[in-house]
Amino acid sequence: MLVKHPFYPIVYIRGYAGTQGEVEDTVADPYMGFNIGATKTRQRWTGDISRYVFESPLVRLMKDWQYQDVFHQGEEVYERTSLPPRSVWIYRYYEPVSEDLGSGQRPEMEDYAKGLADFLCRLRHAYTGDDEAAKRAFRVYLVAHSMGGLVARCYLQNIRHNYTAKRYLESTTGEFVEDPVPVEVDKVFTFATPHGGIDFRLIGNVPRFLRVNNLENFNDTEMRKYLRISSEDTSTQSLDGHFTPSRFFCLVGTNARDYAVARGLSRTAVGPMSDGLVQIKNAYVDGAPRAFVHRSHSGHYGIVNSEEGYQNLSRFFFGDMRVDGKLLIDDVSLPRFAQQALERGKKVRASYNVECIARVRGADWDLHRRLASEESAILAKFDLHVVGEKPAYLFSLFLSKAAIVSDTSKSMMFALDLRVLVPMYEVDGRMRKDQFIRNGYIFRDKLNLRVVAETDSTKLFYGWDSDTPNDARKHADLLQTDAAWSWVCPIETGNDPKMKARLELKGSPWNTEE
Repeated sequence: MLVKHPFYPIVYIRGYAGTQGEVEDTVADPYMGFNIGATKTRQRWTGDISRYVFESPLVRLMKDWQYQDVFHQGEEVYERTSLPPRSVWIYRYYEPVSEDLGSGQRPEMEDYAKGLADFLCRLRHAYTGDDEAAKRAFRVYLVAHSMGGLVARCYLQNIRHNYTAKRYLESTTGEFVEDPVPVEVDKVFTFATPHGGIDFRLIGNVPRFLRVNNLENFNDTEMRKYLRISSEDTSTQSLDGHFTPSRFFCLVGTNARDYAVARGLSRTAVGPMSDGLVQIKNAYVDGAPRAFVHRSHSGHYGIVNSEEGYQNLSRFFFGDMRVDGKLLIDDVSLPRFAQQALERGKKVRASYNVECIARVRGADWDLHRRLASEESAILAKFDLHVVGEKPAYLFSLFLSKAAIVSDTSKSMMFALDLRVLVPMYEVDGRMRKDQFIRNGYIFRDKLNLRVVAETDSTKLFYGWDSDTPNDARKHADLLQTDAAWSWVCPIETGNDPKMKARLELKGSPWNTEE
């Protein structure tokens, strides 16, 4: 068989094209945007622009992982003898909408998903022919931007179970053959997909009656229909048992400022805590690993054409270890003025912004980034996360041995910049600004971590910057179960307010062939 784990064919599904002009531009591009790179990056709070050449996800997959496209002499190649083992395919679902290549009419979301089912069926047959064992072993990866992620979910949650895919008979023009066995999707990676719909500040969810160019596809009620959500009690952002959440990665953009579509009207309507079009709270599915990056929905600072996006994608598809982080806040003391007010019977309220940046060794970019200054910090509410003992979800990272730079220990090294900000305290409904200094921190430090994953065990070394800057020498006492491990790092501050917390890390092998 040509296709081998974990280098399955990659199928890219592009995002929404609003106007007919955008549709025509889309179908005129053989890669539908997956080939677009960037030279600008803006990461600093000052707004300074740095030059950084990112060639595009397509080119990087070719350079780093030896993937190839499937175009030859103006056509897609479906001849088995000519197919590359590692391939990138473009699901061109907007061609039927084109006035030049199709009817010019926009179908329903289910029709896009049926087209995906047919496309995957033909792709599989190109690799496996009628070999039943090869068909059962065949897998694909889906990569989707924006609405493309909803097309993928419609296929996984609805069409795959309620539609028999068909493919062209290669030797007979105009005839089809049905294939009742759905194609297996191994993993899904979405960039800035509105899994919870699109919300505007003044009107809320996209109205159902707004049936212009398929805009109703982003309405919650319509989404529940084409995703076949099983009950009213089930979230629209749920995969609803039709796909394993751990194999569905969501990359969330947090840069609304640089989304320039409609001369900035979109980012104004959607508001902060978004990528300019999709709000952070709507950009992931329940229970799925996710990362946050300071990128906009599209454009020069877009999420698809970014190093941060590509690094998360390649590690998720080809990496060796998954690491999840949570912060358990056991207690946070109140500052003296707030404690005295509480003792006098006044109502004191506060929430804590938790910031977290994850970086890997030798990188000029962040793998994960959530900051209050960029309106993406984790909000830890006192009643929920401290009194209620609910851990604050920090990140899901995928580490790769292939990314190791020269290192005799052959270790995977990364760092967590962890911060908890001093909140503005509210006493009897009034903010006490006289007791508040902006950007003050209860806790702020960087934890350096080095993972040595061997055949029979995993070793973890750590070090805080406040003790040993940029170094990880202390041996962590891991709790290991088979190949998985966990480690709890206590955090305690002596300032006012004081905090007692635990950073919990859990690691497990990734991409082990079943």
